[in-house]
Amino acid sequence: MEKLLHNSKKSCNFAPVMKNITHIITRYTHVSLMLRIFIGLVIGALLGLFAPSWSAIGILGVMFAGALKGIAPVLVAVLVTSAIAKAGKGHGSRYAVLIGLYLLSTLIAALCAVVGSFLFPVTLQLGEMSGMEVTEGSLPAVLTHMLTRMLTNPVTAIAEANYVAILFWSVLIGFALRLIARPSTVAVMHELAEVISKVVKWIIEFAPFGILGLVYAEVSASGMEVFTVYGHLLLLLVGCMLVNAFVFNPLLAYLLTRKNPYPLLFTCLKESGLNAFFTRSSAANIPINMNLCKRMGLDEDFYSVSIPLGATINMDGAAVTITVFALAVAHTVGVEVTFASALLLGVIATFGACGASGVAGGSLLLIPMACSFFGIGNDVAMQAVAVGFIIGVVQDSVETALNSSGDVFFTATAEEFDRKKKGEEK
Repeated sequence: MEKLLHNSKKSCNFAPVMKNITHIITRYTHVSLMLRIFIGLVIGALLGLFAPSWSAIGILGVMFAGALKGIAPVLVAVLVTSAIAKAGKGHGSRYAVLIGLYLLSTLIAALCAVVGSFLFPVTLQLGEMSGMEVTEGSLPAVLTHMLTRMLTNPVTAIAEANYVAILFWSVLIGFALRLIARPSTVAVMHELAEVISKVVKWIIEFAPFGILGLVYAEVSASGMEVFTVYGHLLLLLVGCMLVNAFVFNPLLAYLLTRKNPYPLLFTCLKESGLNAFFTRSSAANIPINMNLCKRMGLDEDFYSVSIPLGATINMDGAAVTITVFALAVAHTVGVEVTFASALLLGVIATFGACGASGVAGGSLLLIPMACSFFGIGNDVAMQAVAVGFIIGVVQDSVETALNSSGDVFFTATAEEFDRKKKGEEK
């Protein structure tokens, strides 16, 4: 009896420990992810400079990259399938215009990234690449490689991270789900996508430790000059996003409404983009966008659907990120990419971007899909994903600001075009 009481007291003493651990975790997660990643980056760089012999620190980066590598194929499969299955079916002409704007702007963003990558090519500092098989970058070779990998068994494709096949089967299954027209089935797929996204979010919460390990490994091996490469990459990414935000998106709006689009654009950037820049989550910015639409006097029945839909398929910044990183990896490993095959990559990046997760860093996990288009292996592509998390303090913030502000911008544009069209018909 005394022994049982003793064990009982020991178990009771365990409760305060768990409470303290929970309190620490809560305080940790309430600190901005951007700030945590920045702190991890600084600590990793300092340790790499002053303690290069502490190689065990690099294990944190290996573990983080491994977790992303494991979840990425499943994430791509469920997100692309869910996005296509629920993408605006039977909502009338206004929704057709809106979805057209979302997809066209995403495609233009990808093509803008292609042009930018050819004008200002960037290479990365990647680790071990021995044994990697890459395909020739000409259009026939790329298409042949893509078609031979496309029809792999979907389960095998996920297990082997064959993103060409994953994308093909996901698109096919997504369209099949739309044709079935059973809301309950589509809802299950959507919930599964949310579950996988939640797992990804948990992994990303540990990004500061992963970044610490990755930066430590890079700096201890190459010194601080490694950040010069990242600076060039960051300038290319942000430059393409800004061109899309301030040139092509307003041009699309002007062609539809024949009105000066910049007052609306600046309102969206100020009221939506600024908040999205700091939250780095399109999904988290949905309430902000809904409130902005309400204050702008837009149709609630319209924006209550268009804003959540935009958080899923309006992914201009994600398309830029996926395309630029894929071409940077191709340049790094020596794939000679033709302009025609790069344009085709832009189309594939558009499909992939439409399924990008609405959490911070979600688009980075689609980079391996784009890299597989050139036959670049998952191990090498995941090194590029790790680079993406290092520069994500800026890249992902700008990307999310572009994506989320665009949801309101195109919602207002589609509604204005619909009103204009109905007015002309009268």
